[in-house]
Amino acid sequence: MNRRYQHARPATTARIVAPNAAWACVLAGIAWLASGLPASAAEPEQPPTGAGLTATIAALDAAVFDAFNRCAEPGQLDRHAGYFDPAVEFYHDTGGVTWTREAMLDNTRKYVCGKFTRELVPGSLAVYPVAGFGAIARGEHRFCQSGAGTCDGQADFVIVWRLRDGQWQITRVLSFGHRAAGNG
Repeated sequence: MNRRYQHARPATTARIVAPNAAWACVLAGIAWLASGLPASAAEPEQPPTGAGLTATIAALDAAVFDAFNRCAEPGQLDRHAGYFDPAVEFYHDTGGVTWTREAMLDNTRKYVCGKFTRELVPGSLAVYPVAGFGAIARGEHRFCQSGAGTCDGQADFVIVWRLRDGQWQITRVLSFGHRAAGNG
C-alpha cells in the first residue's frame, strides 16, 4: 500500500518546480514593464489640473466644434468623429438618445451639416477634473443659421472627456434646456 503512495510522489516535484515557474513569471513581468510601455498601461493616466486642464478642454471644445461647424466640407465630419468614443452616449432633450458614434454622426449629417453652426457662449465654460479618468465640461452654447449670421437657439451642455493613452475622447454628452437664444 505504501508503494502506491510512493508512485504518487511526483506531486512533490511539482511543488519544487512551481516556485521556478513563479519566478519566471515575475521576471517576465519585470521585463515587460521595463520594455518602455507607457505608464498608463500600469495605472490610470492623470489629467492636468487647474488652469492647464481648463485650457486643454477649452482647446478641445474649440477643435471639436470647428469640425462640427464645417461638417459639410470634405473630411470635416470624419475629423469631428475622431473626438468621440465609438460607444459615446448622446442625450438630447428634444432629439432623444443615441448610443453610438455612428448614430450620433448620422444625426449630425442629417440635421446639422450645412444648416447651422454652434457657438460657445463666452464665459460659460466650466471644467472639472475627474481623477484617473479625465474631465467634465459644462457650459452654454448657441446655434446659428449657416450663412445667415443669426443665432436663434441656445442650450446648456455637459461633456464628459476621457484621457486614455495621451488621447482625449468624448464619452458622454448632454445637451438640454433648448430655448430661444438670449432667453437665459
